[in-house]
Amino acid sequence: MRPMEGMRVIALEHAVAAPLCTRHLADLGAEVIKIERPGEGDFARNYDDFVHGQSSHFIWLNRGKRSVTLDVKNPDAREALDRLITGADVLIQNLAPGAAARLGLSYEALKPKNPRLVVCDISGYGESGPYVTKKAYDLLIQAEAGLIAVTGPADEPSRVGISAADIATGMYALTGILSALLRRGRTGEGANVKVAMLDAVAEWTTWTQLRHAYLGSPPPRASTEHPSIAPYGAHRTKDGQIILGLQNEREWAVFCEKVLGDKSIMEDPRFSTQTARRENRPALTALIEDKLSTMTSAEAADYLEQAGIANGRLNQPIDVWNHVQLVARDRWREIGTPNGPVRAMLPPFTFTDQEAVMGDVPAVGQDTEAVLTELGFDSARITRMRETHAI
Repeated sequence: MRPMEGMRVIALEHAVAAPLCTRHLADLGAEVIKIERPGEGDFARNYDDFVHGQSSHFIWLNRGKRSVTLDVKNPDAREALDRLITGADVLIQNLAPGAAARLGLSYEALKPKNPRLVVCDISGYGESGPYVTKKAYDLLIQAEAGLIAVTGPADEPSRVGISAADIATGMYALTGILSALLRRGRTGEGANVKVAMLDAVAEWTTWTQLRHAYLGSPPPRASTEHPSIAPYGAHRTKDGQIILGLQNEREWAVFCEKVLGDKSIMEDPRFSTQTARRENRPALTALIEDKLSTMTSAEAADYLEQAGIANGRLNQPIDVWNHVQLVARDRWREIGTPNGPVRAMLPPFTFTDQEAVMGDVPAVGQDTEAVLTELGFDSARITRMRETHAI
C-alpha cells in the first residue's frame, strides 16, 4: 500500500508552493484534485512554453493530479466543491490573502462539515501583522527574509536562481500536512496547518541573523565562497572551475600534504588557522589555483578525489540532466503530458518496496466531467453547468 493511498486532497492552488506540496502527495499515492479556473487554469501554465510548448514549471509541479475547472463563486460549482471537501482528507490553498475566508473555506467554517479534514493555508506573511495583505512572490520573500542580501558576489546581491522561497514553503507545508495526518490517525481529529513564506525562508536564513545580531555585521557576500570557511568554493582550472570545500583542520592538513604537496604550508602564519585562512583568502586562492590551473576540471576532480578532498564540478543544468550518478541510479522516468511524453525525475524520498506513482500531467479541466459524475451530478446538470460557465 502506498503511503497516501486512499486519501483525497483538494488543491485550490497556483504558482509553485502549494503545487509542489501536492505533487509530492500525488507521488505518494494520494488522489489530488486540482481546482483550476475555467478556461485558463493555473496561471503557471503560461509561465513559459519550453517543454513541447508547455510551461516547464507546470510540467515539473503537476504530474499525477486530476484537473477540475470550477468557478467557485458560481453556486453550482460551489456545490460541487462542497461535495468534494466533505469527502476529502486534505484541503490546501494558496489563494490571495483573505480569499479563502471570504469563500467560506476557512478551517473554522469547514470543520463542522468534516471534522477529520486537514486544512493547509499558505500565505506570504501570515494571517496577522502589518504585512498581512501585502503581495508575496518568491523574489519579494527572498528579499524580505534576507536571502538576497547574503547571495551573490561582493558587489551585487543576487536572487537565488530557483524559486527558493516557494520551494521552502511547499516543503514545510508537506511536512505539516503529513504530521497532521499522523496525529489524526491517533486522535481522529483534523487540523489547520498554516505556513507563511516569510517564516519558511527566515528559518533558512537564521544563522545569518545570529551572526549579524551577535557579531554586529552581516555575512559578506562571497559568491561561491563561504563567509567563515577557507578554502571553500570555486577555484580556477585549466578549462573552467572546480568546487572544493574543507571543513576542519584535519582536512586542511591532508590538503596541504596530498594536494599542494607541501606540509610546511600548515605552519605559514597566513594559513595556520581557519581565521587566518579566511583573512588571507586571496593569497590562499592564488596558491591553490597555481596547482589546479595546470589540470582540466575533470583531472582536478580526480586528483582531489584521490586525496580524499570534498569536491564538485560546476555543472550546467544539462550536465545534471545527464549526470552519471543519476543515470546509474535509474532516477529518471517518462510521464505523459497533453503535448507528449517528457522525462521526469523520481522524488527524492524513496521506499525499498515501491516506487512513486509518477502520473501524467493533466490538461486544463480534463477530469471535470468524470469527477462531477463521481459526485453524483447527472449529464444534464453537467451540461447546464458548462453552459453557465460554472465549469
